[in-house]
Amino acid sequence: MIRILIADDQALLRAGFRALLNAEPDMEVVGESGTGRETVRLAGSLHPDVILMDIRMPDGDGLDAARQILRDPALAGTHIIILTTFELDEYIVQAVRVGAAGFLVKDTEPEELLRAVRVVTEGDALLSPSVARRLMTAMAAIAPRPARGPELAAITGREREVLALVGEGLNNAEIAQRLFITPLTAKTHVSRIMTKLAARDRAQLVVMAYESGLVQPGTNN
Repeated sequence: MIRILIADDQALLRAGFRALLNAEPDMEVVGESGTGRETVRLAGSLHPDVILMDIRMPDGDGLDAARQILRDPALAGTHIIILTTFELDEYIVQAVRVGAAGFLVKDTEPEELLRAVRVVTEGDALLSPSVARRLMTAMAAIAPRPARGPELAAITGREREVLALVGEGLNNAEIAQRLFITPLTAKTHVSRIMTKLAARDRAQLVVMAYESGLVQPGTNN
């Protein structure tokens, strides 16, 4: 059972998400919050698998709440999906840096929301190629590429190839197809890269791929 916490200051939106998620046999909404502070408190007591987090909330916004939650070792198994109007601004970039697993627009299709919850729970990719490109473009506009990106000496040449494709937003099956390997092998590569680079999830790998120069804003698939 995937345990979900909904954090949004719009009660009507929370009610809609709750009805949709609770109708699934493998999902359960265990809590709701309308403020950042309450979200942090509930996350600490409920230990949800997934938090649907509005990035702008009163009494401590979603970004601050995400930062507090994701730096808590007791919540290492909690994944955060940012709910946004899809304005990729500095707050969205910071959300990825602190460890948010990905993004959903608030008017997303129901099946896409359900898929996203299952995807992040499994540790797979949530960022689509278009989202990854927009994220990198936003990062480039907000802050130039660091003079020195993340140290990649720990990963192999093949792992660099895989990291670049993760940076483009490809999932394991798409990486496997591109590199002529099995999806299981692709998943293994991604897991090893995350371990070696101390990345929490694939969203952080996208940032690392950009900062290391493996991918550029505007990269095409």
